[in-house]
Amino acid sequence: MPRGFGRGYGRFGRGYGGGYGPYHGSGLYGLVDLLILLGIVYFLVKLFLVATLYAIGLALLLLLRAMIRPHPGRFFW
Repeated sequence: MPRGFGRGYGRFGRGYGGGYGPYHGSGLYGLVDLLILLGIVYFLVKLFLVATLYAIGLALLLLLRAMIRPHPGRFFW
């Protein structure tokens, strides 16, 4: 049996709220973790939306350039 079991520090022990991690099961730490994860997801979604607009704009500019330049047989160069 590994050290620590039997003293309340195991997987389902009573130390720091029990569970798998040191803070698992504690109400305040779980709330803080949830808020941090929601903030990261919000930031990534906003970043994706901004990057998508720039990618669409770049594709439109390349398409416009390809239509203006008279190069039969070549599209982008």
